[in-house]
Amino acid sequence: MTARELDAAGVTDPRLRQAYTACRLLNARHGKTYFLATRLLPLDRRSAVHALYGFARHADDIVDDMATASSPAERSSTLDALEEQWHRAVRGERVREPAVVAAADTRARYDISARHFDDFLASMRSDLFVRDYATYDDLCGYMYGSAAVIGLQMTPILGTVVPREEAEPYAAALGIAFQLTNFLRDVGEDLDRGRVYLPADLLAESGTDRDMLQWSRLTGCRDRRITAALRAAAALTHDAYRRAEPGLDLLDPVSAPCVRTAFVLYRDILDVIEEEGFAVVHRRAVVGGRRRAAVALPGLARAWAARSRTRTLLRKRAPGGEPPLPGETSAPTAAARAPERTRGDAP
Repeated sequence: MTARELDAAGVTDPRLRQAYTACRLLNARHGKTYFLATRLLPLDRRSAVHALYGFARHADDIVDDMATASSPAERSSTLDALEEQWHRAVRGERVREPAVVAAADTRARYDISARHFDDFLASMRSDLFVRDYATYDDLCGYMYGSAAVIGLQMTPILGTVVPREEAEPYAAALGIAFQLTNFLRDVGEDLDRGRVYLPADLLAESGTDRDMLQWSRLTGCRDRRITAALRAAAALTHDAYRRAEPGLDLLDPVSAPCVRTAFVLYRDILDVIEEEGFAVVHRRAVVGGRRRAAVALPGLARAWAARSRTRTLLRKRAPGGEPPLPGETSAPTAAARAPERTRGDAP
């Protein structure tokens, strides 16, 4: 399937294909929900999504990899090197890191603002030194770079039925909803990294704080005040999903099933957290394979229906021949938008 995706996207340069393939493997290994949802996209758009995920994951691993004993200063130096490669790739220079190669090519193909990547890297850097957030507004400042810009990067790849700028606020809101879900799901693991993403003012409203969370993590003991705080965080996250949901109808119909599937699967994590009694300080909530399949299969049906409708429309506009389904053509839409670029290729 990798070769078909790259062929559909018009990626023919061997070095670019290798870089995109590395990102796809990273997504398949670590981003189970995202990878499953991406399979619902037309073939020609999948590799770009894998590239964005690969870049984000690579930066995140530099900051968060618990398998290494690197100091914050050492990790900062590694992040500096990644950022330097990124800026070189954007300028058209060759670099070695596959995630940078693929992301820089995707940025150019889809005319994604380089500022979104700079904002993302700035938030990743803050993770090396910022351990908690006093207020939700403070957390939102961090999440703009770590999550909202991911939605903004994705918007031109997914396509919209309205001008891009009309859909962007909803895309940014969905990125924040996804990250708030991650924060709630990963409370225990983040504590192990020395971080608390639940704002201190939210914790204080329920009579708890960072020290109590740490006590619960270390002892395995539960406390109703912690449960109340986690319940409040879940309510805040549900509200973020409500703000983002209208944007699903603004997406290109052939992309919407992918995003809607990710929307439902990620929101399902909240349901699992609630069903398990908000035990996230002690264990990570996981949506099971059967549940993911139950959501993905209807999404697949919607995706094929949308592509079929598009093919019918194209046939009416081009009566001389029957066009292929979107993403299954030898003259891909991505290639039509921009010629193949080799900026940032690994040598």
